[in-house]
Amino acid sequence: MLNIHTKVINCDLVIAAKSAVFGLPEVKRGVSASSGALPRLIRNIGLQRASEMALLGRNMSPEQALSWGLINKVVDDGKVVEEALTWAGEIVDNSPDSIIATKAGLLGGWESGSVEDAVRVYQERDMPALDNGENIKEGLKAFVEKRKPVWKGSKL
Repeated sequence: MLNIHTKVINCDLVIAAKSAVFGLPEVKRGVSASSGALPRLIRNIGLQRASEMALLGRNMSPEQALSWGLINKVVDDGKVVEEALTWAGEIVDNSPDSIIATKAGLLGGWESGSVEDAVRVYQERDMPALDNGENIKEGLKAFVEKRKPVWKGSKL
């Protein structure tokens, strides 16, 4: 069984095998989930579902984890790495500057106490760097010219 808070709750993307089992078993062991798992879980799936997981300590199938939004995809056993590499290939085909700025924006929303603070920091810190980079020009030019962009290494 994968302990949901140490493996999944902190991941950006999660691809699970059909045989995977998820859960927060801490209450069955006399302890409590820690390291930020509980507030992150509430942000991801809401108070009632987070309470069900944390207070009952039951196991969860990958299909249930998918339906609750804890994971992104379920694949056949033995296909997780193959699917993860496919996703990674799709990510690296995108602008490295955009990937870095987007990841910063996502983390800001995850870590900040408010949406307004996260947006302000993103607009003040990350957007100017993206807007002044070479890759934004290349991406827009490639779009207009209906061709695949040729990205440069990020300087962000």
